[in-house]
Amino acid sequence: MTVDEYLEQARAELDRVGPAEARRLQEDGALLVDIRPIANRAAEGEIPGSVPVERIHLEWRLDPASDHRLPGLDGDTKVIVLCNEGYASSLAARDLHRLGLKTATDLVGGFRGWVAAGLPVVAGGRPAVP
Repeated sequence: MTVDEYLEQARAELDRVGPAEARRLQEDGALLVDIRPIANRAAEGEIPGSVPVERIHLEWRLDPASDHRLPGLDGDTKVIVLCNEGYASSLAARDLHRLGLKTATDLVGGFRGWVAAGLPVVAGGRPAVP
């Protein structure tokens, strides 16, 4: 299996959202989780209200059954994962499905798609949730 096939399989499990829909869902209470490295967030900015979580901690912070999950998170929380361009986030969202977050998805085009859509960005570089 190639990485492209692996990505295609992951995306087949997701109901991916574009930037405008992600913003609407965020306004309705969805959690936007930014898995980009801090260097990218510092250089390019962040989506207002998003939560930075390093990819290596993602499953522990978003597993509804984990003692280390984000406050208020449960199996019904709508989670939208974003990375730079929407590749790593597809794989991450698929992994969240397997932990019980069946509505987890990712942002088509990632952070850069959000910017290209003219949606708001704030200065970045906040530390990720430990």
